[in-house]
Amino acid sequence: MREPPADVTATEVLSVVRSHWDADAITLVYLPVGFGAHHWRASGRARHWFVTLDALLPRHTAATLEAAYAGAAGLAAGGLEFVLAPCAGTHGGFTVPLAGGALSVTPWREGSPGDGTMTADAAASTRARLDRLHAATAPHGLPRWRPLVGAGLTDDLATRTRRPWTEGPHGERARAAVQARLGEIGTWITTYHRLAGSADACAWVATHGEPHTRNQLDTAEGTLLVDWESLKLAPRERDLRTLGEAGHPQPDADPAMLEMFDLEWRLDEISQYATWFEAPHAGSEDDRIALGGLLSELDRT
Repeated sequence: MREPPADVTATEVLSVVRSHWDADAITLVYLPVGFGAHHWRASGRARHWFVTLDALLPRHTAATLEAAYAGAAGLAAGGLEFVLAPCAGTHGGFTVPLAGGALSVTPWREGSPGDGTMTADAAASTRARLDRLHAATAPHGLPRWRPLVGAGLTDDLATRTRRPWTEGPHGERARAAVQARLGEIGTWITTYHRLAGSADACAWVATHGEPHTRNQLDTAEGTLLVDWESLKLAPRERDLRTLGEAGHPQPDADPAMLEMFDLEWRLDEISQYATWFEAPHAGSEDDRIALGGLLSELDRT
């Protein structure tokens, strides 16, 4: 996120880091990176940390986020050196409740994140890492994938878009765009749930969920895969969809599962952004990015 959270101060974040991970942490700098979570760099006398404040519902409960991060740590401990996982705190867990969300801490690694593009070489190396991830023994207690978007989304959006969205500068544009696509959203929902019904017949493995290049960090020691909040047990196409979307089809992937996970991404984004713009917003840079995301998902072929 480009702006710091409004409901928590840097002093509060640093206090949690000091209490649960590094008593020597003395500075905290907000990092305007990523989208969907807030990040800081915490620094102590000997170490630096990448600090994340994740939102919870509807995507996570405190328990499922804790399980995802614990699972990532288990995968790293099991030999997947490319997994940059959060650290357990002195309390034994990987997250601490804060401001309605959950705070976690990951070791800082110097490197260059991807810019969203994926070359053929990057796709091949990403697939090699994903193959190792998918072949690994899934950690005990890993969250299990289930459909993210309910069958009633279309009716819900139809009801909500009958009223003006006047709580911020982008509300009415967002409402009109969603309202104009209600028919298509209904078709996507029907197809999504039909395809989801066949997921149980697939082999389920540990999946990252968003292995695009923005979640890859090139370091002197190799490329690391970051942002493990989306780790779940699921069909492997949940990850392979990302490669196809970047222009690198995976011939051994199940086309039905690829379509299902693509629809899930699209519908979940639409649902989240509709909630965003129906609520108060000020027209910030984050709001502008979110509006672009909504319009892109509504209009792409």
